[in-house]
Amino acid sequence: MIPDWLEPVRAGAEAISVGDLTRFTPPPGGDARPGAVLMLFGEGAQGGELLLTERAHDMRSHPGQVSFPGGSVDPGETAVEAALREAQEEIGLDPASVEVFGRLPELWLPPSNFAVTPVLGWRAEPAEVSIVSPAEVHAIHHVPIDELLDPEHRVMVQHPRIGYTSPGFLIGPDKDVILWGFTGGIIARLFDFLGWTRPWDETRVRDLPGYMLQADPRRSRLLDIEDDPDTEEDDE
Repeated sequence: MIPDWLEPVRAGAEAISVGDLTRFTPPPGGDARPGAVLMLFGEGAQGGELLLTERAHDMRSHPGQVSFPGGSVDPGETAVEAALREAQEEIGLDPASVEVFGRLPELWLPPSNFAVTPVLGWRAEPAEVSIVSPAEVHAIHHVPIDELLDPEHRVMVQHPRIGYTSPGFLIGPDKDVILWGFTGGIIARLFDFLGWTRPWDETRVRDLPGYMLQADPRRSRLLDIEDDPDTEEDDE
C-alpha cells in the first residue's frame, strides 16, 4: 500500500494527459518503438524520494545523463515488465519488491521514434541497489522530493552548442549533477500538474558540463531515453 503522500501522484497519473507532459504524441500507424521507464518512489532519511541513475560519462550516447531506469520493451513484454526488468539489469532492483501503482501516458520521443511509458512504482523498504554495469551506470541517486521542489535547486539548463534550454534540477550530495531533458521534463511537468512546484528563478541558466557534450553526434539526441545496447546500430 502506498503512503498518503503518494496519493496525489496516483490520482494525478489517472487524470494527467499527454498534453500536460509534452507536445509530442505517438504518430498514427504504430511504428514507434515501445519503451518504458521506472519512476521508483521510496522513503528515505529526508522523506519521500525518487531513484535516478546517472549514465557513465564515457558512453557514446547521452554521457552523464540522469534518467529513470528503463529501455526498450521486448516482444511479448508489457511496459511494466520491461521497466522492472531494465531496473533489475541496470541496478539490481528486485522486481518483487516494487508495488506498481500507476503509469503516465505514453510519450513520444521524435528523434529516436520511441513511445515511452513511465511506470510508477513504490518500494516501502530502502531499495537495495548497486551498479550492475559500470560501463553503463556511473552513479545511483536517491533524490529527496523536497530537494527537487526546493527553488534553490531549480535551474534552466542550456546546451551551449545549440542554445536549447529546458527546465532542470541540481542533484547529488554537492548539487553539481544536472538533471534535465526527457527525465527532468517529466518530473517538472508532473510537479506542475500536481500543484507541488514552488516559484523559482527561471532566469538562472546553467550550461551542460563538458562531459555531457562528448556524445557521438550520430547518437546524440536531446530528447531520448537511454539507448538499449541490444537495439543500437553498429557504427563500427
